[in-house]
Amino acid sequence: MTVFNLMHCQPDSRKLVLWASRQGWLPAGGDLGYALHAALHLVFGERAPKPFYYRDARAGLLAYTQSEAEQLHEAAAMCAAPDLADALGLDAGPRSPGLCVRAFPHRWDAGRVLGFEVRVRPTRRNSYVENDRKHASERDAYREDEARMEDQQPLPREAVYAQWLAEQFETSRAAKLVEARMTRFQLTPVLRRTQSSEQGYGGRKPHTILGPDATFSGHVRVEDTDAFASLLMRGVGRHRAFGFGMLLLKPASISA
Repeated sequence: MTVFNLMHCQPDSRKLVLWASRQGWLPAGGDLGYALHAALHLVFGERAPKPFYYRDARAGLLAYTQSEAEQLHEAAAMCAAPDLADALGLDAGPRSPGLCVRAFPHRWDAGRVLGFEVRVRPTRRNSYVENDRKHASERDAYREDEARMEDQQPLPREAVYAQWLAEQFETSRAAKLVEARMTRFQLTPVLRRTQSSEQGYGGRKPHTILGPDATFSGHVRVEDTDAFASLLMRGVGRHRAFGFGMLLLKPASISA
């Protein structure tokens, strides 16, 4: 039987920012995605949960994991340095409930309509050849000329991203988008590491990339039970290890 759990902790945003700044893992603009990615890997190693979603200090961090609760608690007790455990809120105290792990359903019947929320990085990959080498670049889905037009009429950003989101569900054969609305959007600088270096997490130099950061809520209809389970475990779109793509589910508020 597949293990599928929902993990929650309550990071202290002030302490996390200070910790991440000391490591050089906080880009201008303050997105915590890379810092959380690195912190989770330092604590949990190969069991680091992915995808995860950090909404704000009040809601805390949510993540899906295929590890047992005992394995995660053991890793946190053995591997988390005191300052890092404090920044992530792994120990129970006056300001944090500690590390919480509970079973989460991941198999849903085909035809079931579910409410959802997801934070995504709606981008498309483009390949090109330079100096006889193949490269890939990432581009905001809204910057694709063909995506912004329908019947020779310009489409708003929300419509372009909603179409991108629908494609993510349909390509995987997991679900069909019933309706979606963009509840939040900004262009966010995110930190990535490129080119070998002897210093820093992952042995790579920091590189900041500006790109779309959109949160959608709405409803999906499950099309294939197994494919939908895989989508939950994998996440939606790219940058899933950095705070994007976690599909949060809730009871449907419509019938379809």
